[in-house]
Amino acid sequence: MTVSSPSPTLDLTIALMREPSVTPFDANCQTLMIERLEKIGFRVERLRFGDVDNFWARRGNSDPVLAFAGHTDVVPTGPVEKWSVDPFVPEIRDGMLIGRGAADMKGSLAAMVVACERFVAKHPDHKGSIAFLITSDEEGIAVNGTVKVVETLEARNEKITWAVVGEPSSVNRLGDMIKNGRRGSLNGILTVKGVQGHVAYPQRADNPIHRAAPALAELCAEVWDQGNAFFPATSFQISNIAAGTGANNVIPGEMEVVFNFRFSTEVTEQQLRERTEAILDKHGVRRELKWKLSGHPFLTARGELVDAAVGSIREVCGVDTELSTSGGTSDGRFIAPTGAQVVEIGPLNATIHKVDEEVSVADLDTLTDVYARMLEKLLA
Repeated sequence: MTVSSPSPTLDLTIALMREPSVTPFDANCQTLMIERLEKIGFRVERLRFGDVDNFWARRGNSDPVLAFAGHTDVVPTGPVEKWSVDPFVPEIRDGMLIGRGAADMKGSLAAMVVACERFVAKHPDHKGSIAFLITSDEEGIAVNGTVKVVETLEARNEKITWAVVGEPSSVNRLGDMIKNGRRGSLNGILTVKGVQGHVAYPQRADNPIHRAAPALAELCAEVWDQGNAFFPATSFQISNIAAGTGANNVIPGEMEVVFNFRFSTEVTEQQLRERTEAILDKHGVRRELKWKLSGHPFLTARGELVDAAVGSIREVCGVDTELSTSGGTSDGRFIAPTGAQVVEIGPLNATIHKVDEEVSVADLDTLTDVYARMLEKLLA
């Protein structure tokens, strides 16, 4: 059935989900949020970079600044015929709201807005400032979104004290895990140079696959670090290997290897680059190697923000949350380097990016209560 509900958070979630905001397009999502925020006294700046819509909204002029951060863009649906619903016509079944963006992260965005509406109604003269940093470029290449908004804020020395990112952080039940940091991500594209030739005359060729295989094996077996109390050990993963002409009697002239490091604070980007190059040199691999850093690792230790998050989850959800740095990257990597404390709190992540993505209807209201309780603890 088509959904309708007296829950303000559910209603706004559904309205946002009906907008086909496949990255990097926002559709009408940010306008829906802005209209609600302006009604409760937020000053809004629309910030468009390239083809990406962003906005910065703030209520208040003083510090501290508690910013809710998130994204309106969603990943593509994949084959629509495999969904049990139209991905952009959300439906409720057995207490679950189904549709693209339900968990990642339109439910969180709605919960943030409704939590602020409640808080402002109760505390119109709250201390400090509440802010929203919203982008439509998180699921894509992430070059014209949060990073550009942060650069704009930094240029005028406008600082975020605490940032709450609405990424789906929970595992088995709402609030059982939050992210207080993320690993760094370093990507590499390795082109191994060889000499093409006939497989019957290998002495006249130089097989880049054979040349690189021992080096790749050593890279895969390398222990990069042991991790620490906050981060698991750094991992190296090859995500793609391509070589060959398509014929079974031709030695290829080149091979391309795409790989990624997810790294802890025990090792630096530069150290990873140098150690990788040293292993390739050791095995005589002729190459071109292109590097791209997606983000440095960051960590928010126990303090005002983490304590407010942990306490709010305990009081609202009745669970002792686990602090974690696991998973992929998030836009928190652009906010943390400014000196802001950053946590990620959101719904269950079991179905994100999948067919029939879903979120618990009850969890939407509970998440709203968690955000509202954090506002009380930090700005009341």
